[in-house]
Amino acid sequence: MNKQTDTIESDLISHLSELRKRLIYVAGWFLASLCVGLYAAPKILTFVKGHLGAIEVEWSVFALSDGIAVYMKCALLVGIILTLPFLMYHLWAFARPGMTDAEAKSTLVYVPTSSLLFVSGVLFGYTVALPMMIRFMIKLNQSMGAQEVYGIQHYMSFLISFLLPMGVAFEMPLVMTFLTRIGMLTPGKMKQVRKFAYVGLAVVGTLISPPDFVSHLSVTVPLILLFEISAFISARYYRRKFAVQTT
Repeated sequence: MNKQTDTIESDLISHLSELRKRLIYVAGWFLASLCVGLYAAPKILTFVKGHLGAIEVEWSVFALSDGIAVYMKCALLVGIILTLPFLMYHLWAFARPGMTDAEAKSTLVYVPTSSLLFVSGVLFGYTVALPMMIRFMIKLNQSMGAQEVYGIQHYMSFLISFLLPMGVAFEMPLVMTFLTRIGMLTPGKMKQVRKFAYVGLAVVGTLISPPDFVSHLSVTVPLILLFEISAFISARYYRRKFAVQTT
């Protein structure tokens, strides 16, 4: 009994040491990415200010700390984007000893795919949804006769708080495939929740887009298409998995 307990404790310590080592690697990579973000922040901010469609917004600074706060937020966003694939790889590497060669090979594709989907969501939000929202807000403010003075810190906070959820939303295909892989999602369950998913995506599209019909469609339709693509991939994976199990 003591020998078995010692073995379990030894394995636990070994796993914790491995996890600690990989977390240190990820933290070091994040700090390096943060430095890259700080270096690139001026160019990124200049690009954002001049390439948001045909919208021209003048930024103002209301406090001495606004500049450094915006630099840090911009660097943080760059750090997150650059660290995501590195983090996903080390999560995969940590779980690798408990997987078969086939499982390891099939799950390794999650690493680049998750990063690609996240970046695609951010780009979609920046190029499609965000200009519509800003254009609507500017028109609304002008209709009230308000003087347009936009604080750079609040502007960037709004930008990041909008783009990050869009990046997370585009991880839907990966999440649904993973749930199918572990048996929590099947084509039958997909049919049951489809109508509720449509309603939920329509609500999300309404909340993150300006209150006009065209803007709603421009955001909601891509989200629904993304859900259907995710459902197709999930169902195909389930059928292939079921066929392998029955042979």
